[in-house]
Amino acid sequence: MKEYLIYLLKGIAIGIANIIPGVSGGTIALITGIFERLIDAIKAFDIQAVKLLFSGKWKDFAKKTDLYFLIVIFAGIGLAIISLAKLFDFLFRNDPVYIWSYFFGLVLASIYYVGKTIEKWRWDVVFFLLIGTAVAVVISLINPATENSNFWYLVLCGIVAICSMILPGLSGSFVLILMGNYHLIAIQAINHRNLSILIPVAIGAIIGLIAFSHLLSWVFKRYRDQTIGTLTGFILGSMNVLWPWKSAEYLKSPDGEIVMKHGKEVVSKYVSILPEHLNAGFWWAVALMISGILTIVILEKLATKNTK
Repeated sequence: MKEYLIYLLKGIAIGIANIIPGVSGGTIALITGIFERLIDAIKAFDIQAVKLLFSGKWKDFAKKTDLYFLIVIFAGIGLAIISLAKLFDFLFRNDPVYIWSYFFGLVLASIYYVGKTIEKWRWDVVFFLLIGTAVAVVISLINPATENSNFWYLVLCGIVAICSMILPGLSGSFVLILMGNYHLIAIQAINHRNLSILIPVAIGAIIGLIAFSHLLSWVFKRYRDQTIGTLTGFILGSMNVLWPWKSAEYLKSPDGEIVMKHGKEVVSKYVSILPEHLNAGFWWAVALMISGILTIVILEKLATKNTK
């Protein structure tokens, strides 16, 4: 029970990350040490797993797919999204700099601890770290494309979005904005239950989740250091998205109007700026940034102590 309680808390942390604009749940999975197991569990849903399920071999199916682990993780994700969405919405509306500061420190410290798991630093590992950093920076600076409701483009949106959600350093919702279909999929289609839009996206998400988990697991096992180097680069390159001081640019519909969701404007991207005044608010933000760093340091020390 203690083990699964810890997994539930890690699932909640991943769910919180999915609530935060621009933050990837995959980043938290990597930080909390369950990324590889999560990918392997998703990858286990293959033809053999389907045969075990339909032949009534429930225990074998549960063991092969690490089912209980997945259930607890996704329960934590769902719990976080349902219970904390309003809290985070309130915080982002009233004290955005403070909450961004805390998460900036949190992820900044995580770069060191994720990179520390690389067993041997070689030139190719450094190369992939730089490539990962560059890709994440470029993605964060790309201007959104125009809306496209073509069936196969929607399938592609589903594939790319789900892959981004499980890939550390990339936000699935942010990628949908870049592809021009955030408003179409996340607002119009969901609010109006438009199955002609949601079904191809769901097909793409299922294909992407299974196929990408196989690829990521294969690469992780054979090129572990290079993969962690790339993922560390993704996290490093996405730090500009978490910079506390920023101005928002809002998502606009094809006719030029600002897109609204639940009575508020939908942010398409944030532009980083320097703090205007070194006042009490600035130093509170710095303190929260430091507390975010200390959170990761303390969690890492506790994890090391438990492992020993």
